[in-house]
Amino acid sequence: MRPGLSGLSAGSAGNLSGISGTEAAANGSRSAADGISYAAARATGAAPGKSARSWLPVALPLAVLALTCLSARAQVLPKLSVGFDKASGPQDVAVTLELVAMLTVLSLAPSILIMMTCFTRIVVVLGFLKQALGTQNAPPNQMLMGLSLFLTFFIMGPTFNRVNDEALQPYLAKKIDYKVAIDKGMAPMREFMLKQVNEKDLALMVRISRSPTPKNVEELSNTTLIPAFCISELRSSFIIGFLIYIPFLVIDMVVSSVLMSMGMMMLPPVMISTPFKLILFVLVDGWNLVIQQLVTSFR
Repeated sequence: MRPGLSGLSAGSAGNLSGISGTEAAANGSRSAADGISYAAARATGAAPGKSARSWLPVALPLAVLALTCLSARAQVLPKLSVGFDKASGPQDVAVTLELVAMLTVLSLAPSILIMMTCFTRIVVVLGFLKQALGTQNAPPNQMLMGLSLFLTFFIMGPTFNRVNDEALQPYLAKKIDYKVAIDKGMAPMREFMLKQVNEKDLALMVRISRSPTPKNVEELSNTTLIPAFCISELRSSFIIGFLIYIPFLVIDMVVSSVLMSMGMMMLPPVMISTPFKLILFVLVDGWNLVIQQLVTSFR
């Protein structure tokens, strides 16, 4: 029995050694595969252990960016250069001076719009209306400014058309020089300002300037007429604002009296009066009345 048992143990040991050899071969093939994937990962720049698809989300945007750069290089971009050179004649100097004058006028355009048009009266009156209603952010200031701007263009339309026909178009056609164009362009603007200015404000500016008393309106300088026109516009806008405030002030007084008589002194009257102001303004068609009075107030 002992020889048989020894044969069986020898056979089982041989089988175990064969199985361990097979596992070693499998482990060797796995290590070889890992080595190949590691080498491939290093060659592609990816991290070991990740698949080849992991670098696609990075590579695609880079490819699109490279194609964009190549297409931008293929296009011809404009070049802007500013420099000084010798003038070939007096005409070149005149063109340069005209360009400087035009840039100066464009930079002063907002001041011209405010000081020489009806914009001041309109924007001040709309500001008073917003305060009288008691609404904080409705309507927004941008909307009021835009409405004032377009109303200014509407009211000043005939004056601007005269400036275009009598000064701008002849100057662009080279029929008159820029000095004559400025004088002809200021004539309609002066006529509009003289219709709106108050004589008291005009006399104030003439007295402050200590200049000789002009015999007629043609002798009035622009530096005297424009400030007088601005003061007159502020005066008119404050008068209109006072008239707008009166009905809303009555509503505030009535609401405050009612709340105090009911003992609700801790309740802010603005919370109660604002809805009544809004409904009153809507019922009387307030926007129509205010805009109509503003437009017809200019002579």
